[in-house]
Amino acid sequence: MPLNYSKWDQLELSDDSDIEVHPNVDKKSYIRVKQRDIHEERDVRKEKIKHLHAQIDCNQVLLPRIKEIYATLTDPSSSLPAPVFFSSLIHRLQTKPSRECPQGNDPTKLEQTYDGMLLSLLKMVAEKSNDKVKESDISETEKEAWFTKELSAEMLIHVKQLGATIEQHKKELEVEEAEQKKHITSDDLHEGFENKYVPPKPAPPPVPHAKKEKKKETVPEVEVLNPASTTSSTSALTSEEENEQSLPQLTPSLEAFSTIPVGSYDKSFEFIQQHRDVYVAGASNALLVAAFTSQSEGKSKYAKQCIHQSLLLKYCEELGPDGVGMFFKKMLSSDKGAVKVFVDDVENTYWHLVERVRLLKDQPTEAREQIQLLPENPSQTISFNVPNGPPPENLVLEGSEADLDIEEVKKALQFRWNIFQGFPTELQEALKAGGLDDVNKVLGEMEVPVAEAVVANLNMAGIVNFAVGGIQNERGKEIV
Repeated sequence: MPLNYSKWDQLELSDDSDIEVHPNVDKKSYIRVKQRDIHEERDVRKEKIKHLHAQIDCNQVLLPRIKEIYATLTDPSSSLPAPVFFSSLIHRLQTKPSRECPQGNDPTKLEQTYDGMLLSLLKMVAEKSNDKVKESDISETEKEAWFTKELSAEMLIHVKQLGATIEQHKKELEVEEAEQKKHITSDDLHEGFENKYVPPKPAPPPVPHAKKEKKKETVPEVEVLNPASTTSSTSALTSEEENEQSLPQLTPSLEAFSTIPVGSYDKSFEFIQQHRDVYVAGASNALLVAAFTSQSEGKSKYAKQCIHQSLLLKYCEELGPDGVGMFFKKMLSSDKGAVKVFVDDVENTYWHLVERVRLLKDQPTEAREQIQLLPENPSQTISFNVPNGPPPENLVLEGSEADLDIEEVKKALQFRWNIFQGFPTELQEALKAGGLDDVNKVLGEMEVPVAEAVVANLNMAGIVNFAVGGIQNERGKEIV
């Protein structure tokens, strides 16, 4: 096969050793000047090509708009008269211009946007048309028709001029690009081919488990009466913590994979091809854990998606080394038997998960410790002395209380009222009703430390009255 060396003719060599110059002219200086001229000419050509591209792109956006305006002006069936339409268009471009502009222009400057350029053209057309109408000797009744005719004529001129300009720029662009391709420059250099060994990507690691590093803590040994029970309870708690920590967790890729809608086999296949770390050991189980968690939180749609993607990976694993290709070949070819088996498995697994979550929610929760007001014996009663309000300004003490300091009494009554006002509204209502069961119901809904503080304030303010002092919880432990 003959070799083609014609491309070497396009080389523009910088080595001009064969150039002969006048003896009075320095040859090196002449060569440098010539090289500079070549580079300057090349840069000018680049800028001109760039400018022509920008002009053509801009004018190709403006030309359809100008044609549309011209068509509206010459359309006799238009709903608006031509002068009214033209004025409203100018008003819209002035008040509500679009910020769309050619690449490289500043959208904040109206004159550099497409609407700004169109507005400038329309103003010029309107001004020329008005001048021609004024110069013509016609009656007032004919001015509107004459103005419409002049507008149409001016717009047609610009349509033709802009179209001719675009064609001229395209021809100039062809000439400049042809001239640019005549010579091979450093910009045309590119790597043809290379021979490099690219090692295969390593297999992605399996799905990580949520194992937490245990901190070494020095725990003091405490001698107890029943060491066997303590050891058994501690080991049970440890095993539960280890089970929770050994659950596989979703990786970012698996989390994205789980959002693919049910039945979108093409998207799942494409995702597996692009993300190798999805098809790894433990991925199917991680999606099942995510499905269980989502169903427990009420996110049934996402839970079903996780079940679908989990079984999808499981089927691919069970089909062998080429399981991914075999599975998706049947799914994408709409093999009715294979699709039905898979869909039924997804539905059955999902409803089994729903039932499992329901049963776990229905299991009774472990009894929570509560603070209650209980009498020590059947003969003892508990009553409540609820303040009606702050102490009155003109407080009068009578009987055995007459010798007390009235200011101290006021402070005590105000302190008692402030404590009562600090209680929750439900507790205030229960205390006013005076029923022990109502008060204990409110205390039972509180956390133990909060309830203990409330009972202590009740006793300190004298709101609760006991025949024999002492407040106990359900275990008989005295707390006040």
